[in-house]
Amino acid sequence: MDYDPRSEPHGLAHDPGTCLVVPRPIGWITTIGPAGVVNLAPYSFFNIVSTKPPFVLFSSNTRKHSQRNAEISGEFVFNLATWELRGEMNITGSDHPEDVSEAELANLKMVPSRVVKPPRVERSPIALECIYNKTVDLVQANGKKSINSLVIGEVVNVHIDDAVIIDGNIDMARIRPIARLGYMDYTSVDNIFTMHRVPVR
Repeated sequence: MDYDPRSEPHGLAHDPGTCLVVPRPIGWITTIGPAGVVNLAPYSFFNIVSTKPPFVLFSSNTRKHSQRNAEISGEFVFNLATWELRGEMNITGSDHPEDVSEAELANLKMVPSRVVKPPRVERSPIALECIYNKTVDLVQANGKKSINSLVIGEVVNVHIDDAVIIDGNIDMARIRPIARLGYMDYTSVDNIFTMHRVPVR
């Protein structure tokens, strides 16, 4: 099948849009609202886009608390979502009023970050502290503004739990990160294989 997602119906029982690029890492984003409330929300449109220096981005489908808080405060934290934390992550994914802390609803202990004000999830093995860089509003080819924006942050501190560092490497099998597959489906990193790059002759 082929269809133009801007104007043609896909004809399927459910929109396949979120299933087309998978698995997608989950950006579990901590921010602090104007009233000092800790906001914690998962974004499956998320990724790290460079390493030297490291930048990450997440996309907000309509302007939500995490985007607004990051823009106003200038800071946010990415927490790695894992198999062990899947239930808590799911709780924080619901839409709550801005005066409600999702971390408290999920009974998650938050601990201070090293550089930025938003705290990190204590049980998450990896956290990236970020300084807000910019928001990029997406505009369609016809000039119509999309409801989605890209929120970009520069990583200014990396936290890695020493317990997941084995022989100088991060042990992904021990961490078991989770990712989004679309619809209400997720996956965990359980099957890991290594392939070395083919040398150029």
